[in-house]
Amino acid sequence: MAKDGKTPIWKIVLVVFAVLLVLGAIGSMGGNQPATSEPADSTTQPAPVEPEPEPEPDVPTEYKSALRKAESYSEMMHMSKQGIYDQLTSEYGEKFSPEAAQYAIDNLQADYNANALAKAQSYQDDMNMSPEAIRDQLTSEYGEKFTQEEADYAVANLG
Repeated sequence: MAKDGKTPIWKIVLVVFAVLLVLGAIGSMGGNQPATSEPADSTTQPAPVEPEPEPEPDVPTEYKSALRKAESYSEMMHMSKQGIYDQLTSEYGEKFSPEAAQYAIDNLQADYNANALAKAQSYQDDMNMSPEAIRDQLTSEYGEKFTQEEADYAVANLG
């Protein structure tokens, strides 16, 4: 400091210049890539940005349970859409609410043609039923409750 207690202006300028120089150096290290003289490759696509998964909406536990049970009925017992719904809501079955059962049906990833074919194959192999009897059993309201189209697919693809 000068004798009068004031800092000479040249020292202030020198300190400011040094601070700016340090800040500039820090800024250039922050991930900015230096420019290249090579042209950008027009065939290079930017890396796809994966969208963040949307949070699962608040689904009631009963609905999730109904869906898991529906998956089980489809995968293990090869049931029809209507058969699964009826079993989920039956007072003698699972006793889920109609809303939970409908949620399960709406969110079930099932191949009902494949389910109908598996049932038809079982009727053919285990009960020696004719194709027409199998078709009737698959579409019966007292039987499997498959649609006519699903039953037709099954019978047409029996081995």
